[in-house]
Amino acid sequence: MADELNETLEPVPQVTDAAAAECAECADCSCGCDLKGRSNLDSYNWLEGYPDDSDEDVVEVLFKNTRRGFFRNTSHLSLKQGDWVVVEANPGHDIGKVGLTGKLVRAQIKRVRMRLDDPLPRIFRKPKEADMEKFEQARSREVDTMIRSRKIATDLGLKMKIGDVEYQADGNKAIFYYIADGRVDFRQLIRVLADTFKIRVEMKQIGARQEAGRIGGIGPCGRPMCCASWMTNFVSVATSAARFQDISLNPLGLAGQCAKLKCCLNYEVDTYIEANKQLPKKDVVLETKDKQYYLYKADALSRQVTYSPNRNSPVDSVVISAERAFEVMALNKTGVKPERLSGQDAASAKPEPAFGDILGQDAITRFDKKKKKKKSKSGNQPKGGGQPKEGKPAQEGKQPKQESKKQEPAANRQDGQPKDGNQRRRRGERRGGKQQPAEPKKE
Repeated sequence: MADELNETLEPVPQVTDAAAAECAECADCSCGCDLKGRSNLDSYNWLEGYPDDSDEDVVEVLFKNTRRGFFRNTSHLSLKQGDWVVVEANPGHDIGKVGLTGKLVRAQIKRVRMRLDDPLPRIFRKPKEADMEKFEQARSREVDTMIRSRKIATDLGLKMKIGDVEYQADGNKAIFYYIADGRVDFRQLIRVLADTFKIRVEMKQIGARQEAGRIGGIGPCGRPMCCASWMTNFVSVATSAARFQDISLNPLGLAGQCAKLKCCLNYEVDTYIEANKQLPKKDVVLETKDKQYYLYKADALSRQVTYSPNRNSPVDSVVISAERAFEVMALNKTGVKPERLSGQDAASAKPEPAFGDILGQDAITRFDKKKKKKKSKSGNQPKGGGQPKEGKPAQEGKQPKQESKKQEPAANRQDGQPKDGNQRRRRGERRGGKQQPAEPKKE
């Protein structure tokens, strides 16, 4: 089959590594390679830079949408990570990128539960320019095929979403990636797609995590999503990871953009598990001379534990270190009950310093309104007997406001007394004298 392919394709110069590197830096890739896209869920070569003297002929090849496969290098080509190769497909041939070679391939095969002696497809050769042109033509049909296939699935009434389409390098076959909540009978859909596009159809279901990694985006932390930037594979996430880290089991807070549990819940769970092993157990009761204390809350990283006399509420809670808790547990085992759980007696306890408000910012009366001083009623004379302000000289002959009022004739007043008895009575009260009845006014 390899000989037939070599006869049909014209011998043209191969795509060199320098051209591939130049293509990776440019914004518009015209050679048909996939270097301009995200390298999410890619294989990472942990042994890069170390000499590889293994004679393994199995190579891991990566394709679009995190699809990967293992192929045998029967032609003994000199391959390294990132090289494009023409591989055997069913039917025809396909083009992919080398992910791993050497010793790490054996570990990858063991991870997917395969064996090295299993029958594997072959690697034909490195792609030529004609191969890459045909590969680019096949890829240019993917967007239009995806849009038309979505309309066909909607017309058939199927509850599914076609997320992406991947054409084989020779254009004879296409893989339709779809998302569905349940099982979907797409037998009729396959027949319609095959008749419409004149290709062989393969349906492949992907999960919400794979779809989120394929689309990409910004996570709740403000950084690019891990599955679209650096993650190499998905690991199952359980709610126990949140319980170990003492995180509230809120579905909205624990779910990512894929509506599944966040992958970052697994990043620190091992550290919390090891730290929790060094804390007192929850069922251990600490006894003092007057009370029994139950574990209410624990901070694994700071090694601080909170004990309360009540099992279900933090009433009269005491925060102590894990070392002090183990010390009290050891004393209880020997029958000794300390006076206090915190380890400080009343005599040895240092008094807390009194709070001193130096700047007066915490005074309770700092927002009270101050009483306004009454204005002087002695005319325009300033306080303290000073001179009037400049520009406003006192007018000669101007009487104060009290004297400006209409004066009663002197005949209505007797011996300088007020004009009525009420004012005379009030004046007598202020002087402390005996009140005198008011005299009737003279007509």
